[in-house]
Amino acid sequence: MKIKQYDLVIFDWDGTLMDSIGKIITCIENMAKALRLPIPTESDIRDIIGLSMTEALRVLFPHGLNLSASSAYSQHQQHPKNAFSQSEDDPYLQMRAEFKAQYLHLDTTPTPLFAQARILIDELHAQGYQLAVATGKARAGLDRVFAQTGLGRYFVASRCADEVHSKPHPEMISSLLKELNIAPNRALMVGDSLLDLTMAANAGIDSIGVTYGAHSAEKLLQAGPIALIDSPAQLLQYL
Repeated sequence: MKIKQYDLVIFDWDGTLMDSIGKIITCIENMAKALRLPIPTESDIRDIIGLSMTEALRVLFPHGLNLSASSAYSQHQQHPKNAFSQSEDDPYLQMRAEFKAQYLHLDTTPTPLFAQARILIDELHAQGYQLAVATGKARAGLDRVFAQTGLGRYFVASRCADEVHSKPHPEMISSLLKELNIAPNRALMVGDSLLDLTMAANAGIDSIGVTYGAHSAEKLLQAGPIALIDSPAQLLQYL
């Protein structure tokens, strides 16, 4: 019998299990157009996928809708964990609302699971792995896609960007390890962005990068993953 090297496999969601990167890019571009903001480059948008929405917008639009950069920086220094997110004069409130409208109602780009993703999750579950999700989505967004895809039942735990520090901070992973009583050397992170793999490195666990999501193989290698895969099914070669 094959001896398992890992007990817990932690998945990112967007760009790893769900083919949603294109929709995220389009919705941020359309949000910027609707609010008459400069349209970020596709490369810049790919780099923020995995951050909490407020942090992603802060990176792409450091002035907010009308703040100066120095004012935005001052507020961030006063509230470093989740700058702007709870303030009554939150300069990113309107952006988040517009992005949500674009993503849920206005943009019709489909976001299917990647081919083989469902089979992969089912197979890992059948083999006895504990499965978890660490995502830049908010809890409401993850719960929605869990219900839409029917995959929620496979995951024993999950962490979202509105609950803990945003990637690449290790809190998502470290809190999962604590909850599930898993040693770092028995856990593996699977993700499509440099943020995912850097978070894994910061938490002291192994990672595998997927090359079909937000970032290229060259960029993913910067975080030192143990392997790169070109399709979900290839993960089974390492587990």
